[in-house]
Formats: sequence, C-alpha cells, structure tokens
Amino acid sequence: MVGALVYGESKLFSSFLGVGANHLLRSRLPVHQLFANNPGGKHVSMQLPKALSGLTNLFFSRRNLDEMQNTKRKRLRPGKISPRLPVPDNIPRPPYVKSKQPPGIASGPEVHDEKGIECMRASGRLAAQVLEYAGTLVKPGIMTDDIDKAVHQMIIDNGAYPSPLGYGGFPKSVCTSVNECICHGIPDSRALEDGDIINIDVTVYLNGYHGDTSATFFCGDVGDEARKLVQVTKECLDKAISICAPGVEFKKIGKIIHDHADKHRYGVVRQFVGHGVGRVFHADPVILHFRNNDGGRMVLNQTFTIEPMLTIGSKNPVMWDDNWTVVTEDGSLSAQFEHTILITNDGAEILTRC
Repeated sequence: MVGALVYGESKLFSSFLGVGANHLLRSRLPVHQLFANNPGGKHVSMQLPKALSGLTNLFFSRRNLDEMQNTKRKRLRPGKISPRLPVPDNIPRPPYVKSKQPPGIASGPEVHDEKGIECMRASGRLAAQVLEYAGTLVKPGIMTDDIDKAVHQMIIDNGAYPSPLGYGGFPKSVCTSVNECICHGIPDSRALEDGDIINIDVTVYLNGYHGDTSATFFCGDVGDEARKLVQVTKECLDKAISICAPGVEFKKIGKIIHDHADKHRYGVVRQFVGHGVGRVFHADPVILHFRNNDGGRMVLNQTFTIEPMLTIGSKNPVMWDDNWTVVTEDGSLSAQFEHTILITNDGAEILTRC
C-alpha cells in the first residue's frame, strides 16, 4: 500500500505519512492515534504533539469537499461497502491481524540473507501477477468491490494473505483509487465509468514476507490529459529505480522524481511515502518522492518501495470521513505507480514484475 503507514504506508501504508512527518513515521503511534475526524464533518485532523500541531495544514486541507470547483467529470462519492471477506484458517496472517492492533512503523531497514531474498522474490512475483490480473478486470460497469473480490480470491488461492485486510482497520483486500483519489480508496459499490483512471494497490503476505506493488489503469476511452499524467507518473518511477544501487543517497530518489514532474508541470504529493518492506509491511527507510535533504544510503540486499503520486492540479490531500480515502483538494486527477525493489551489486532488481 501507499506510503509508510498507509496504506501508506502510505499506502496504511507508507504512503500514509510523509514529509515533515519523519518524526511521526519513526514513532510507533498507530494509525487511529494519528488521525481523527469530526463525526458528521468532512475534515480530518492529525493528533499531533503541541510542537507539531502547527504542521497540520501541511498534511491535510480543511477544505469542504462540496466546495470544490465544478468539472465535467463527476466527483467521487462513497459507495456501499460490503462485508469483509473471509480467509481460510490455514493461511498464515501477519502479526498485526492476530493482535488486532494498528501497527507502528518498524525501525531498521529490511536487509535479507539468501533465503529471505528468495522469499521476497516469491511474494513480489505473486503481487505482480495479482496486479496484472486485476488490471484485466478494469472496464466500464465493473464495481471496485468486484475487483476486490477477484483479487482476494486469487491471493488466498495461492496460499497468501491480502496484507491490507485488517491493517489498522482497513476493511478490504486491495486499494482501488479512482480519478482524484490519491491513495487508499476502499473498494465499494461504485461502478467504473468510461474515461476513468484507477490505481490498484496490491500487497500479499506469502511465507512471512510482503510484496507490494501498484499501477494505474485506463477504463475505456481515456482522454489525453489523463493518459499523459499516467505516462509521466510511470516514467518517474522508472527513473527513480534506475539510479538505485548500494551507497546511493535516498534523497536522490526524490530529486529525480520531482525534476521530471516539474518538467511536465505536475504536482508531487508529499504526505505519502515509500517504505522498507519485507518481513514487516512498513519499515525504515521512509522514501520521499520530492526534493529533500534527508540522510541515509541504500545498502546491499535491502528491500523497499518507491511509489510516486502525481497530480494534474492541487497536490494537497483531503481525507474522507472513512479515515482512509484520500482525494485531491481541487478534484483534479491523480496517478500512482509502485514497485518493491531489491538493492543488488548491479543496481536494483524489481521484485514486483511478472
């Protein structure tokens, strides 16, 4: 999942917290203690220490969703969410499911021995296969809930657990983020429409290791503006992966992504980040997708995600009352791509590729 909480993560999921939030990311506060919404309202606030409370507006806009400017495209609205799907008892669960407690961000990088690398390759390969299959389902008229059911079934048929399910209370097995949804969209009864774009974020837990990936797909006849955004977002991910190798500074990822986005005048979402992934869903390091001066260098046999989110208009996020779905402040389109990579002697190996 996105980011480093949130799903996050964050992608939940690393995409879930980002900039300025490095201190928060390295805290072990669970999701529900970081965010709270006003019942009946459309705003979200972060539960921060007093020293950080002034940063709230850097994370989430206070703007009312109903006050967004009109566009020809219909704005997303919550649909009906079906009951949580069951997982066979014989399939191992991540620890956070058994404890029923929202996990914090694990400190320390995910660095693997030979056996761990093979496990990461297996989980990454399955995640890629599931994502590829999910993409074939995208067509006008299909409900995102139907995509969730298909993804869920494929994952459990392969003896794996859908990592988002039960993570911090997330009710589904995959994230489906349509049009202006930046990340962490909850599959529901909304049917996809001709011209939509949809990011599908898949994470599987197989043999004790998580594989995390996402891609943005076209639904029917998609306009040139949306197609270009999706293309450039994919290019940002590819460029970032191309510079990864032992000893490379993590901040170079943010620079190359931000530079390419600027060239095309797209916004880069800052609040959601990439993250270490492996035996735990979200771990160090926090991968920022914009220019920054954070320290840290890549090490051999380390695994982490890169998952840039670009927008055509405002890069400021608004969170729905479900405490998961994050949309652009102005309703403009957003796109995202994500891979889990392994740092090798020769550079980086993409683990989430079929």
